[in-house]
Amino acid sequence: MIIASATDFRAAPQAELPPFLFHYLDGGAGAEVTMNRNMADLQTIDLRQKTLRGSEDLDLSTEWFGTRFELPLALAPVGLTGMYARRGEVQAAQAAARANIPFIQSTVSVCSLKEVASQSERPIWFQLYVLKDRGFMRDVLQRAREAGATTLVFTVDMPVPGSRYRDAHSGMSGQYAAFRRIIQAMLHPQWAWDVGVRGRPHDLGNVSAYLGKATGLEDYIGWLGANFDPGISWRDLEWIRDEWQGPMIIKGILDAGDARDARTFGADGLVVSNHGGRQLDGALSTARAMQQIAEAVKGDMTLFADSGVRTGVDVIRMLALGADGVLLGRAFVYALAASGGMGVSQLIGLLEKDMRTAMVLTGVKSINEITSDILVI
Repeated sequence: MIIASATDFRAAPQAELPPFLFHYLDGGAGAEVTMNRNMADLQTIDLRQKTLRGSEDLDLSTEWFGTRFELPLALAPVGLTGMYARRGEVQAAQAAARANIPFIQSTVSVCSLKEVASQSERPIWFQLYVLKDRGFMRDVLQRAREAGATTLVFTVDMPVPGSRYRDAHSGMSGQYAAFRRIIQAMLHPQWAWDVGVRGRPHDLGNVSAYLGKATGLEDYIGWLGANFDPGISWRDLEWIRDEWQGPMIIKGILDAGDARDARTFGADGLVVSNHGGRQLDGALSTARAMQQIAEAVKGDMTLFADSGVRTGVDVIRMLALGADGVLLGRAFVYALAASGGMGVSQLIGLLEKDMRTAMVLTGVKSINEITSDILVI
């Protein structure tokens, strides 16, 4: 398959991946209304084309928390990334380092923090979930510090897993799930050899490091449900602000009031996100939430956005709506599953090319010039 655009990567690995993995990545919560809105609402945002104002001298770099990055992009935390390519978190982190953008490692990664950080040429960021076991949370924060992680991304929109029906249909969860996954792996021999055999061990690396034994992935969805904390509140989290001395970003904000609460809490940034439409089906799309949150807290915090971003033009749209940076989730894992770390590098290159084209045609020369002025509202 010829990869000519960023969106081509979705179809490329579909035949090679076992269905339980493809649909875990590709699906959303409920009827997937919010997941589909994320893309549809973003694509309805019109850019103001301006002529004879372009430039070949474009600056796509940006600065977050005192560090300069080449592009206003980061690779978002995605659980089980290591199941989509052999030691997938390592390959993705290396691709991010080559592009000089952040890689954000998930709590529920296959590879451990130590493994990923030791094989990346640049410091990583780390994402933490709200879990019932505060001992684990403290332990993994310590491990993140020891691994040299510079920034904490704290996810607050998953106190319980969303209702993801595709997972039950595909074999990621539900009755006989483990048996169904084995059969699917046997029917996909290329993945079975490269990832299933050569990509071992398959477990939750950060959890295993804390427990001192392999956790395995037999009941991954069940583990999430049993360990996430649905009763958490801002007050319960005050110790994290004291525990973590570096920049902290709150991920999973869709409401302006919650954004103001995150500011009061002491967060340095936030991610406007609905978890890719994987949590509350019927929630606002990120594009619709972005502008009102920017009006509430922009300038006080660094604002990121994710969910629904598939192209470089989508990145420009999010920046024009008020984001300071954009996180790529599904988009980079599709590319990783298609061609490993080199696929991620190719995706980043295609997004950069799209962004440069859009900047020339909207008459902006740097990321700082991308504001709501380039939108047709």
